[in-house]
Amino acid sequence: MQVVTTIAEMLALRHSLLGQTIGFVPTMGYLHEGHLSLVDRAKALNDCTVVSIFVNPTQFGPHEDLAKYPRDLSRDLLLLAARGVDYVFIPEVRDMYPGGTMDTTVQVCGVTEMLEGALRPGHFAGVATIVAKLFNIVRPTQAYFGRKDAQQLAVIVKMVQDLNFATTVVPCPTLREPDGLAMSSRNVYLSAADRQTALYISRGLRAAHAAWQEGLRDRDNLLKIVREEMAQGDFAAIDYIELVDGESFATERQARLGSLIVVAAKVGPTRLIDNILLD
Repeated sequence: MQVVTTIAEMLALRHSLLGQTIGFVPTMGYLHEGHLSLVDRAKALNDCTVVSIFVNPTQFGPHEDLAKYPRDLSRDLLLLAARGVDYVFIPEVRDMYPGGTMDTTVQVCGVTEMLEGALRPGHFAGVATIVAKLFNIVRPTQAYFGRKDAQQLAVIVKMVQDLNFATTVVPCPTLREPDGLAMSSRNVYLSAADRQTALYISRGLRAAHAAWQEGLRDRDNLLKIVREEMAQGDFAAIDYIELVDGESFATERQARLGSLIVVAAKVGPTRLIDNILLD
């Protein structure tokens, strides 16, 4: 496994790989099995695999957890080497953002204007900009993203379509712990009591999904199921529980095939997001 630390080195490496298919997994590090499942899929479907590790400052708000975001680069590299990754791209902030800021950003409209976009102004511009930069540097054939960050996935899919990137975005299933908690780097923040509360998110989503499979279609009643389950937990705040279209993220009154139920809530100081696809 080769570790690449500069944009210039990555560009030269990519030139040497012309003719090969490149599977790309962009991450912010502190890897878990959810990330590694993306790596496994990229390896299975491409000639070589590139993983990036970059904690992107422009997608964090002024009062969010950039400074304390979990990091363990040595552990991450061991995990990636064990999975047979070919290249790991670990650029410095000063290389990705010369001068500390950028005058050019990528703004994806429509899908960014509600839920996470409304609660975290500038977040999706930071996401879209850094993913666009990484795509231009790595030039992957396919890029792999988990469905847990469903609105982020929708933003990236829209950006790729609208700007004609020569990269196929491959959505991958959310991986969960045995108790149902969606895997996330931020789960390390949860105390034992917080984790028990967090489980009510996935329990509520599963209960609503079961009701959908039994024929319930009304938005209010589906969301009531999630709320009643989550009411049993000691949440610091519930930002939203909503039924949306899986592509546009517009609110829906009636659930249908491909709709998402999405949740964002704070457990202690930790903010968690999760969703379930109605299928």
